[in-house]
Amino acid sequence: MSPRHVLILGGTTEARELAAALAAHPGVRVTTSLAGRVARPGAVAGDVRVGGFGGAEGLADWLRAEHVDTVVDATHPFAESITANAVRAATATGVPSLVLRRPGWRPGPGDRWHEVASLDEAAALLPSLAHRVFLTTGRLGLAVFAHLTDLRFVVRSVDPPEPPMPPHTEVLLSRGPFTLADESALLRDHRIDTLVTKDSGGTATAAKLTAARQLALPVVLVRRPPLPEGVEPVPDVAGALERLGFSL
Repeated sequence: MSPRHVLILGGTTEARELAAALAAHPGVRVTTSLAGRVARPGAVAGDVRVGGFGGAEGLADWLRAEHVDTVVDATHPFAESITANAVRAATATGVPSLVLRRPGWRPGPGDRWHEVASLDEAAALLPSLAHRVFLTTGRLGLAVFAHLTDLRFVVRSVDPPEPPMPPHTEVLLSRGPFTLADESALLRDHRIDTLVTKDSGGTATAAKLTAARQLALPVVLVRRPPLPEGVEPVPDVAGALERLGFSL
């Protein structure tokens, strides 16, 4: 009897945790697919493939060729096109699928959040709010802010970003999780007056929001894109395992 093959579309902490949990079960083959946007991804249990599939049709072909039994989309909440392709490929092949998404952040007492729908909206808002910006939206979206020549930016990224980017930019190469003490010190040392981030959710990068609250700094928060119609995500690894018929 061939092993049950689970494809995880990964890149998140939850994807790695799910891969490790599934790989511990006998009779399960786990393949995690990474987009290849990070030069040195963390270790992942089971098989790993790197690179795109060629859209929904390419993914559907791969599901058939590799005899995949279940697809788990555990990508970043902003990986909108990958999620859409996964839904289409699963529908085309009849392969069961689920989406694993950590819950988004919610404002608390004392938060000064400005929620926007896109990076473009964030960039348009900044001149009225900021002089020194801590920008944590990822290295691939910096071009949106490149025209803001009067502002100074601190950008944090796992890998070095490529231009175009704002002319007054200091890059910090670092990988989370980050502590509250780390984030508070960064905001103070760089004299940050505004934080810009995406609603990625989770705890690994949430300390910056607490630090901003304690320092009474405004936060520009880019909302998540909506999931495809009819998709109900599971919020954690335990829920994904239960849907797959396993336990931690």
